[in-house]
Amino acid sequence: MTRRDTVANGLAGLETPALVLDRDKLQANLARLRDHLATWPEVAFRPHLKTAKSLDVADLVSPGRGPITVSTLKEAEVFAAHGFRDIVYAVGVAPDKLPRVAALNAAGARTRVILDNLQAAAAVADFGREAGRIVPTLIEVDTDGHRGGVRPHDPVLLRIGEVLAVVGALEGVLTHAGGSYGARTPDELAAFAETERSGAVAAAERLRAAGLPSPVVSVGSTPTAFFTRDLTGVTEVRAGVYMFFDLVMAGIGVCSTEEIALSVLATVIGYQPAAGQIVVDAGWMALSRDRGTSSQPLDQGYGLVTDADGAPLGDLIVSATNQEHGLIASRSGAPIDPARFPVGSRLRILPNHACATAAQHDRYHVLAGGALAAEWPRFGQW
Repeated sequence: MTRRDTVANGLAGLETPALVLDRDKLQANLARLRDHLATWPEVAFRPHLKTAKSLDVADLVSPGRGPITVSTLKEAEVFAAHGFRDIVYAVGVAPDKLPRVAALNAAGARTRVILDNLQAAAAVADFGREAGRIVPTLIEVDTDGHRGGVRPHDPVLLRIGEVLAVVGALEGVLTHAGGSYGARTPDELAAFAETERSGAVAAAERLRAAGLPSPVVSVGSTPTAFFTRDLTGVTEVRAGVYMFFDLVMAGIGVCSTEEIALSVLATVIGYQPAAGQIVVDAGWMALSRDRGTSSQPLDQGYGLVTDADGAPLGDLIVSATNQEHGLIASRSGAPIDPARFPVGSRLRILPNHACATAAQHDRYHVLAGGALAAEWPRFGQW
C-alpha cells in the first residue's frame, strides 16, 4: 500500500467536513523558520499561537514552553494553564480587560499588552495605581500604514511612553508588518522586513533618547520573518501562520502549495450539470468566507481542490459557497465530468487563510507518516 493509499484510506472513516492537519508538513514548516532565524541566535523567537489554538500544536511549536504571542485572552489563559509563562497579548488592550491580564500576571504567567494611544495608556496607568498591579506594556508602532500603531517619529510616541513609564509599565515597542501580505517578490518581502525592523528600532531609540525604557523591540509577520536579512536592534521575532501556511502565503511566494499543512476534507454530494460544477458538503461554515487570494494574480476562490491524498486536481477551485454547500468549478470555465467524482468521493480543500478556516472547527484530524494518527482538540472564543 502506498502512502497516498494510506492517506485516503485513513480519512475514509471521517465524517465531513473535517479539518485535516498534516503533522509532517507542520514539523517541516517549524524547522524551516527555526533554521532561518538561527542566523541571529541573540534574537528570541515568539511564535504566535492564534491560528493553532491547540495545546498539542503548542507542544510541537514550543516544547520548552518558551515565549508566545496570542490574540485573545482566552488563548493566554489556556496556554498559561498549560505552563507558558511569557506571553504577549498582541491586540490593542481594551481597558475592561486589564483585570484579566493582571490575574494572569498574578498567577505567574507574565503577560504584556500593547496599545497605541494616550487614552489606553492612561487606562493602564490608572489601573496600576488603583489596583496596585502594574501591567507590562509595549507601544504598538505602525511601520507600514497597514493597521494600528503609532508612527515611529510621531510626537505622541513619547507622550504615551511618559504616561506608561511613570508607573513602571513601559517595556518597549512592537510592530507587525501586515502590509507585507501585499508583496509579490522576494525583494519586496525583504524590503518590508527592513521597513519593519528599521521603524521599530527607530521608535525604541527615540524612547531611549528621551530617557524612557525600551528593552523590548518586537517585530514580526510570517512573510517578514522568512525574508528578513538583518535583525540589528531587534530583540524578538514573531510569526504565526508559518506553522500551517495557506494559499495567501503561497500566492506571495512564502511557501508552495505542497507545504500547506491544513486542509478541509469534504464529500461530493451532487452536481450542477448545466454549470459543469460539482457540489460538496463544505460551504463557508467549513471553509470561512475569507477571499484573501482575490487580490492576488491567481484567485483561488474559496480554496484549492485536491484529491483525498492532497494532490491538486489541475485548476479546480471552490468557486462559490453557501452555508453548507461548496461549488467546485474549473478556473478555466471548462465543465467538470461528473464521472470523475461520483457521489461519496472525498476531496480536500486547501484554505485561503488558515486562521479563518481553522476557526470553523473544534478539532484537528492529524496525519502522520501518511496515516491518520490522532485527533487534537482546538478551542475558540475570547
